[in-house]
Amino acid sequence: MSLLAELARHSLLAFAAVLFLLQIGARELGYALGRRSAKADAPVEGVGVVVTSMLGLLAFVLGLTLAYSNTRFQERRDVTLQEAQSIGTSWLRAGAVGGTQGAEIARLLETYIQLRLEFVEAPRDEGAVAQLNARTDELQAQIWRQVTELTSTRADPVVTSLLVSLNETFDLATAQRHAFASGPAAQLVFLLLAMAMASMGGLGYQFGLRGRPLRIISLVMLGMWTAVLVIIIDLGAPRLGQIRTDPARCSGRWRASGHLPSANAFARSVAGTLPRQTPIAVVELVR
Repeated sequence: MSLLAELARHSLLAFAAVLFLLQIGARELGYALGRRSAKADAPVEGVGVVVTSMLGLLAFVLGLTLAYSNTRFQERRDVTLQEAQSIGTSWLRAGAVGGTQGAEIARLLETYIQLRLEFVEAPRDEGAVAQLNARTDELQAQIWRQVTELTSTRADPVVTSLLVSLNETFDLATAQRHAFASGPAAQLVFLLLAMAMASMGGLGYQFGLRGRPLRIISLVMLGMWTAVLVIIIDLGAPRLGQIRTDPARCSGRWRASGHLPSANAFARSVAGTLPRQTPIAVVELVR
């Protein structure tokens, strides 16, 4: 099983081919045993009931696991979108703060988003991912120092909103790191593989008792099982295969604007969201 896991890390296509061949081998072994045990008057109905139950249980577990893997994939997509939106909000608010500190925070956030893009798109390389996490932590510390200095000299709604959005941005980075670190449990994957082998062996044994190999239809079914197993692994594992989170669509909205928003424009947007009884002096502070 460990060899299969290493093979899946290098190539899911090769993993699918090996898995398909192993299932064929299990089916042929079961068929050979069935032919050896076959007797002219031996009943095969009991074997058919057992094999049907095995295949039904395998299909049920495959369905549950596929739903679980799809949920994990959607969680990674959602947290990537939320983090991109939070970084975009922080970037806009840093521009509204103005001055050298606001511009420096905005510049650091532009570097920060590049790091987050590299993290999402990184291959399955623990060393590279650890290096990206270390660079992210260092950049977060730099941004937070800038905000701390800013809050010591200014206390207005824009700075407060920037502080809140940056805190959310850093929390979402931690959530995304956790989402990309968790995948399908190895024990569950190994259980599915073992159940698939046992089911194919039982099916071959039943065919052997009947003396009818039915190889063509068996190959079609084996291909279907293999495709579902590979999709489950691809969906559940964040850095394997072709089903990957695409961060470019999430971050392109704010990154493509090419300029920082003006403080007056942001002040008008904040004023529009404040309650009507808010004193005009508070809005002027935003400006």
